[in-house]
Amino acid sequence: MAEKRNSTTLGLLLRELLKERSLSMRKFSELTGIDKATISRIINDKRKATPQHLEKFADCLGVPLINLFEAAGYPIEQSQEKSHSDIHTSVDAIQAFLKSSNVYDNQFSMADVEQKLENYGLYAQTEEGKNTILKGFDEKIQNVGSIGPFISKLKELYEKFTLGKGTLFELTLIGSTLLYFIIPVDVIPDYLFPIGYLDDAIAVQLTTNALVKK
Repeated sequence: MAEKRNSTTLGLLLRELLKERSLSMRKFSELTGIDKATISRIINDKRKATPQHLEKFADCLGVPLINLFEAAGYPIEQSQEKSHSDIHTSVDAIQAFLKSSNVYDNQFSMADVEQKLENYGLYAQTEEGKNTILKGFDEKIQNVGSIGPFISKLKELYEKFTLGKGTLFELTLIGSTLLYFIIPVDVIPDYLFPIGYLDDAIAVQLTTNALVKK
């Protein structure tokens, strides 16, 4: 009975979000790549949304993934002492997602993403790193075939990088994030689609926050 109540909560939430964004079911289907019939069944409480569905919904609608996880009834373990920032809640959601997916056994942590970004930052300062970004970004975007806040922000960062808009520190930071996205072997390998891009979203969020602070 509890599962049905949670699913209904997700359906009501999705209806509200679609209405706020003036999105039809057909357009939402196009943006997420999920067929219209499946979306309709989820919204009408006739099937439970998978973590993969929720990840695509969150990216398209621009809402924290954890909100959809909670509405769908997935258990989210949180410490009361933990910061309630978007990044921390996103990490919680990713950990729950990985646990439920049964395709990735390693523990996900923000520290791993930060270490990768630091390594890529050094690479971004080299000519080889810059060429990797310039030659690989458009192709990777096409391969992902996704739109939403995550991809939109990456395109914005790529434009700043190619135009050299920013200090050396800012461009290095941006370059590290672009390389994180382009290079398939990162904390969660990209071939584990669609969960392989959850850590990329965290990397973008970390960089965005760092640029705002500067």
